[in-house]
Amino acid sequence: MPDAIILVGPPAVGKTTVGAALARQLGLEFVDVDLLIEAREGRPISEIFATEGEPGFRSKELAATLEALDGGGVVALGGGAVTNPQLRAALVGRQVVWLRASVREAVKRVGQTTTRPLLVGDVAGKWSDLAASREPLYAEVATIEVSTDHRTPAQVAREVIRALADEEAR
Repeated sequence: MPDAIILVGPPAVGKTTVGAALARQLGLEFVDVDLLIEAREGRPISEIFATEGEPGFRSKELAATLEALDGGGVVALGGGAVTNPQLRAALVGRQVVWLRASVREAVKRVGQTTTRPLLVGDVAGKWSDLAASREPLYAEVATIEVSTDHRTPAQVAREVIRALADEEAR
């Protein structure tokens, strides 16, 4: 297995829950970059967005992500992390898993009330727009794609492990 397995994808595709299940199945450490940032800052991401704007948050996100990548294990990135060219460059040559979900599944997971700052309001519309605008960036960095629709986190984790094994066998 690679030094680090990185999970990317839009909000609510299961990066945190699948990442934890994957790490557990592989006996690796798990880091969720969003949770790492919140722990360091002592406040939720929504508050960071409100007080420092998206650029302020993205700066913190880049620093935390680069550190997490160096630590290895399973690393779940924030949904918008791939918008940073420096971060995308840091993913070159690494195992990056793009977790995908349908709009219906993502909205069901998020619900209509959300603490995700970029999804407040029209969750379905905003999620669709975010996913579509970032799709080329996820495609650029991903070495593997796995759908999370109608699957448990453990099932998705097993699929990721199979896909990683197939990649290594090539």
